[in-house]
Amino acid sequence: MADPLADRLEQAFAPLDLTQVPSPSHVLHRGLLETNLRVLSDVQARSGAKILLALKGFAQFSEAKLIRQHLVGTTSSGLHEALLGREEFGGEVHVYSPAFKDDELDHLLRLADHLSFNSPSQWRRFRDRVKAAPRKVSCGLRVNPEHAEVEVDLYNPCALGSRLGTPRSELGDIKEIEGLEGLHFHTMCQQGSDVLERTVAAFEEKFGDIIPKMKWVNFGGGHHITKPGYDLDRLVRVITSFRKRWGEHIQVYLEPGEAIAIGTGVLVCTVVDIVRNGMDIAILDLSATCHMPDVLEMPYRPDVVGAALPGKKTHTYRLGSTTCLAGDVIGDYSFDQPLKVGQRLVFLDMSHYTFVKSSTFNGTPLPSIVTYDSASKAFQVIKKFGYGDYKNRLS
Repeated sequence: MADPLADRLEQAFAPLDLTQVPSPSHVLHRGLLETNLRVLSDVQARSGAKILLALKGFAQFSEAKLIRQHLVGTTSSGLHEALLGREEFGGEVHVYSPAFKDDELDHLLRLADHLSFNSPSQWRRFRDRVKAAPRKVSCGLRVNPEHAEVEVDLYNPCALGSRLGTPRSELGDIKEIEGLEGLHFHTMCQQGSDVLERTVAAFEEKFGDIIPKMKWVNFGGGHHITKPGYDLDRLVRVITSFRKRWGEHIQVYLEPGEAIAIGTGVLVCTVVDIVRNGMDIAILDLSATCHMPDVLEMPYRPDVVGAALPGKKTHTYRLGSTTCLAGDVIGDYSFDQPLKVGQRLVFLDMSHYTFVKSSTFNGTPLPSIVTYDSASKAFQVIKKFGYGDYKNRLS
């Protein structure tokens, strides 16, 4: 079955000469990013919700000027992401962490607009410091609606034993959360508005006595809003009907990471060598472990331009990296023509959850960050990485 997202990416990048960029490189297509942002902007206008950029999913701050034109701010999982949000993106700065440390909180109270605590005990511990802060910070509680539709437990915030959010059974007397202004739930991963609708129903069932007291509710992330086929009308209906039931004074937030950058960029690499051990193996200057860890964690098999499943085309190769980790293999792919040393390969849909999770294991260089501007029809190399980036994080 054809993938509309992959087709859109291939069509956008097909006319471009990707031999012009360093190898390996993350290449973002600014025009495709703006297309996604316009969809999100339309959802805000139609629903009254506010949409935040989740920096854990996409943090290329060279595009902050464009993103600021469409989204209201950023959401982060700790101090450093929050600093990046404040310094580079502006707008509202929201922060959630499974547990805030004392020294972190002092900094966050100077730069955050919203703080979501993970437990009533954290709120009780820091409540007086929040009240004494030099600026107003709106605080909320992350709750766990115990509604799970994510198949992979690694990415399931509501899996049994999850540390993320407070279940209703652990909340006890709601006096424990007096002074809080919001509720935050996050249950989804790469899912549609039908899942959100069912999640909202579970959230309302468990926390309906608290919702009317709140000023805001954060519907979290995992919304595939910009993926082709996503039911935007249903999303708008879920948001607007929620506010009608519980009060127009309640501000709804969404904080997708992937939806901002899905289908906007590629990862370009080079075939460094070809060896044989029971099958043909192409060694790339690209690493699943270092550059695309979700391939191993999820796991999933990213699309490669011109490639198919093994055996579907004439020449099948296993694609692996130059690291010493035996399992650093991206997958098996087939091609119409034999691969050659020096040939470029292009992995599709690699702008989100890739370079934010990159590492320099084994001294492996990080991919360069490149933007293609469709207006000027030019590549801009935003950043290249070298030895210093590896060395400076070790001691």
